Amino acid sequence: MSDDGITMAIGRDWPEVREALERLCARFDAAYWRRLDAERAYPAEFVRALAEGGWLGMLIPEAYGGAGLPLRAAAVALETVHACGGNAAACHAQMYVMGTLLRHGSEAQKRRWLPEIAAGRVRLQAFGVTEPESGSDTPAIRTRAERRGDRWVVHGSKIFTSRAEHSDLMLLLARTTPLERVARRTEGLSVFLVDLREARGRGLEIRPVETMINHHTTQVFMDGLELPADALVGREGEGFRHILDGMNAERILIAAECVGDARWFLARASAYARERRVFGRPIGQNQGIQFPLARALAATEAADLAVRRACALFDAGAPCGPEANMAKLLAADASWQAGEAAMQTFGGYAFAREYDIERKWRETRLYRIAPVSENLILAHLGHRVLGLPRSY
Repeated sequence: MSDDGITMAIGRDWPEVREALERLCARFDAAYWRRLDAERAYPAEFVRALAEGGWLGMLIPEAYGGAGLPLRAAAVALETVHACGGNAAACHAQMYVMGTLLRHGSEAQKRRWLPEIAAGRVRLQAFGVTEPESGSDTPAIRTRAERRGDRWVVHGSKIFTSRAEHSDLMLLLARTTPLERVARRTEGLSVFLVDLREARGRGLEIRPVETMINHHTTQVFMDGLELPADALVGREGEGFRHILDGMNAERILIAAECVGDARWFLARASAYARERRVFGRPIGQNQGIQFPLARALAATEAADLAVRRACALFDAGAPCGPEANMAKLLAADASWQAGEAAMQTFGGYAFAREYDIERKWRETRLYRIAPVSENLILAHLGHRVLGLPRSY
């Protein structure tokens, strides 16, 4: 619960999820996250607690040992973690990668891996898509997988593959048909499930990438990596379509985290503005403090509505690409707006680590860039929704 009692203006859906996550997050206070940030360490205890509580398997069907909950429940869980001052980036991939594995994985793959993931014995945290040269131009990736008998042999590299050092499995996108031999650029891509425990040192190398925030991101190099034939997820050559289910879920869940960040900023800034006195009056009495916070609140509630709509479409199995992207765009803007308002409210104290504003401010800034930049979202909406000429 926010420290000043700020809750959603339109009600608290999934209250049992919110209350349980609030209790769990109370065990990992601000000092815990501050220490991890300073040491650039992985929140192993927090992730273990989520796994043991079944939260990382909440989207896995009950038939495979999970809770079988909808994406909206997962969004609420991640929003709550961030609203409590934590950061779910250390493990959120396990939720959104499920979209690809659940909808396109073979029955054998699901029976082999999903119970282990649901029980917390195996982590599926890494999503290998982005590459140094192609960036957001996914069809231009250069990582290639060639079929040789009953094996696939992979060559290439990935960048910004977060949590690869802390994951047992990685979902990998590679080109299986050369770009010049396909009719459409999105064809000829395939998805593979890589067991990192077996692959490391056998054609796969992981190197950490230092970043502004404690995000555990890496670069992954593959040189002659051999994968079994059954590592292929879904149909060969249709991988781009397969990963869209994961990407839409990714955008929606990260949008929910941004809503949580925004609520945390608003709660902390409002409480401080009521208590901090300058020139004999609470600074919150000044409209120069009130108005930015109020505008950020309005933006947060609007973003929350967008997240809810995107969740509803995803859970109904309906197309939701534009809605997922708009939710991510609006939520990232709202969290940044709330963060800026909190920085101005705290003034110089915002830079003091003990208040945690600067840490959360750095963390939430990422989502205006990742997992997709706001400019690419705007271009997508321009030509896919508004019917305007493509700009790329």
